[in-house]
Amino acid sequence: MKITFLGTGTSQGVPVIGCKCKTCQSKNKKNKRLRSSVLIQNNGTNIVIDAGPDFRYQMLRSEINTLDGILITHGHKDHVGGLDDVRAFNYQQQKAMNVYAGKFTFPDLKREFHYAFEKDKYPGSPKINLIEINESPFSIDEIKIQSILTQHYNKPVFGYRIGKFTYITDTNYISDSEIEKIKGSEIIVLNALRKEKHISHFTLNEAVELLKELKPKKAYLTHLSHMMGPHEEVSKELPDFIKLAYDNLQFEIN
Repeated sequence: MKITFLGTGTSQGVPVIGCKCKTCQSKNKKNKRLRSSVLIQNNGTNIVIDAGPDFRYQMLRSEINTLDGILITHGHKDHVGGLDDVRAFNYQQQKAMNVYAGKFTFPDLKREFHYAFEKDKYPGSPKINLIEINESPFSIDEIKIQSILTQHYNKPVFGYRIGKFTYITDTNYISDSEIEKIKGSEIIVLNALRKEKHISHFTLNEAVELLKELKPKKAYLTHLSHMMGPHEEVSKELPDFIKLAYDNLQFEIN
């Protein structure tokens, strides 16, 4: 199974218009982040977690011509704003796109993309097959997936475990029962917005401490804002098994 980081930033990612900080002014490509998303490829099956406003460009940049499903973590715009662009895959694959989400996300999607869910849809509207998932395991083709319920302030968010790989974004609270679902993962991706305290995201230190408890072989931090600091500087502060993710980073896991 191959994992590609399509984006590792946030709506406060980089570059931020008019910002003169070292991160936004950096020439290092690792500091140029699109909105957070990952591509999972396994035996010809392509799945994306989240489709933010950069979704179309991310698909073009990665040369993805077929897509078998989109997993949604939650309904905030930086994670679903690009769903309109599934229409290209509708045309290419001649079918609706399967979009998997918790029921708590349905109102967000139906509000933002109401025209895709109307009874009498306008011709050419995106075709979305909205599939409700819960905390029980499910599959997309041969890929088995376990959802992990986390909390984003007062908003529920799904993380996902696929085999030995776990991806969690936009949270700063995971209950003990959900932590049990993560244990044993060899690679964990976890959000870390910035160093300062935040109402709904893990800070750098909070993410590092949780990863030390979970003890994966490798861990990557994502959903990074420009306030985190430049990639090259923050990387020096991390334990050896934890790395800052960056756009187009790839790895494989059995």
